[in-house]
Amino acid sequence: MPRQWVLRVMVRSLIPVPKRRSMSMQTFNCSSRAIGVRSTLVLSLVVTLMLNWGVTRVSAFDGAKPLTQENGSPFEAVRSGFQAYQAGNKEEAVNALQYAADRGNAMAQWKLGRMYAAGDGVPTSPLRAFEYFRDIANNHAEDSPTSPEAPFVANAFVELGGFFERGIDGSYVGKNPYQSRQIYAYAASYFGNSDAQFRLAKMYLEGRGGKQSSRQASRWLKLAAEKGHVLAQMELGRMLFEGDGLKRRRTQGLKWMTIALDRVGASDDDYVRQIHESALAISEEKTRRRAVKLADRWLDKNPPLLHAVTKPTLTMPSLTATVETEAIIIAPLEPLQPVSAASQANAASVQ
Repeated sequence: MPRQWVLRVMVRSLIPVPKRRSMSMQTFNCSSRAIGVRSTLVLSLVVTLMLNWGVTRVSAFDGAKPLTQENGSPFEAVRSGFQAYQAGNKEEAVNALQYAADRGNAMAQWKLGRMYAAGDGVPTSPLRAFEYFRDIANNHAEDSPTSPEAPFVANAFVELGGFFERGIDGSYVGKNPYQSRQIYAYAASYFGNSDAQFRLAKMYLEGRGGKQSSRQASRWLKLAAEKGHVLAQMELGRMLFEGDGLKRRRTQGLKWMTIALDRVGASDDDYVRQIHESALAISEEKTRRRAVKLADRWLDKNPPLLHAVTKPTLTMPSLTATVETEAIIIAPLEPLQPVSAASQANAASVQ
């Protein structure tokens, strides 16, 4: 059996199953409170573009009629739900999204999960959010990474991994770093999700959920950094600059820090700027000049948002999205680590 399939089976089997009164077992998923700034922005772009299609709103979901299979499709309900949400009518949005979610629509389940996690128009319920993301992961784990639902499925896995990192107080969802690590590994490898790659790298770096490996951490960071993940760029730069578990390469380290500083959002600006300034202060002038040149070259080749977690594009009459993925190019250091061709391995080596 190919190792990537072993990883899929392991990830699905790791999800705990709560007991019901009937003692029957049900498939269970996991979720995290936030999927990361970049992926959230990109998925918001998908929604915004969909809402700007200029399509007349579907009357079956205008709140005047009960939502039935005869009145409209799940996709129409999703569109109506997002329109209602954008207009500020969150009760109507939840009604339409729930109709679609009950029929297995991953986008609707994802949005409801986000709303319950944040208490956005509904009572805050981490467990309810967890269960929406669980349903996505259980039903769409083997969807193609280039399917329309893939960005939402991948981020549902990231949410689940985050919930297992923290646990949910007063529920059957406890802290389980090992399980969290496996879930991140699946989203990072199969879907090529940069948030998952970054979180997996941090777990390798800190030795949470398994053995510590700076080598594995740096390679996952490299994959995420090349996709434009700012915190991955900064962490990779720091490791290279300091020689943290790697051969010290200050020019390359400062290059990645400079790239991160150029692309950082307001929420992480102070953190990135502080580390960059500290590194700059102890760098020789020739190192600074070379790093800036390399950073400018990378930035010119990688315009903002083009290397985000997803690259959503929309066409009428249906929503389509393409996902930027990379081959898994990590040498196996642990039993569950995906294996890839040796010819691909060089592409992931830290530059």
